[in-house]
Parts: sequence; C-alpha cells; structure tokens
Amino acid sequence: MLVISRKSGQTFHIGDHIHITITEISGDKVKIGIDAPLELNVLRDELLQTIKSNVAAVHKADNSAVHSLAASLKQISQQNKKPPNGL
Repeated sequence: MLVISRKSGQTFHIGDHIHITITEISGDKVKIGIDAPLELNVLRDELLQTIKSNVAAVHKADNSAVHSLAASLKQISQQNKKPPNGL
C-alpha cells in the first residue's frame, strides 16, 4: 500500500485518468474529490461490502415463493383470456 501525505487543496494522480484532490481536512475527517472516468466504479468500502452481502443473500434465497407466484399469475392470466360462459 502506498501512503501519501497531502495538504488541503493538493492533488495526486493514479495513472493518466484518475485525479484525487484533498478538498478539506477537519479533525479526524478528510474530504476528497475523485475525478475518474465514468466507466470506473468508485465506491466507499462500506457500500461495496453491502453490495457483496446483498448478492450473496440473493444466491442463497429460496426461489420457490417466486416460482409459486409466477405460476399463480400465469393461471390468472389464462383464466382471463377464456371467453365468458354462454358465448
């Protein structure tokens, strides 16, 4: 891991297209500005962990309720397509 010391208003670069600027230092918090290409995801660690947790939960989920709902909706849809009695 590279550790860099910067003052407020100073910038450092990662490659040719990523620029990190220290915008404010207040107590134990540092605000940074990140200028990066749109196709590059820039995520806080806690958000990335939440995404990974949600993906894992989806893979573990029991899909039987979804399949049951889909079957019920299909049955209702087919019943609504039948002509009324007496025609």
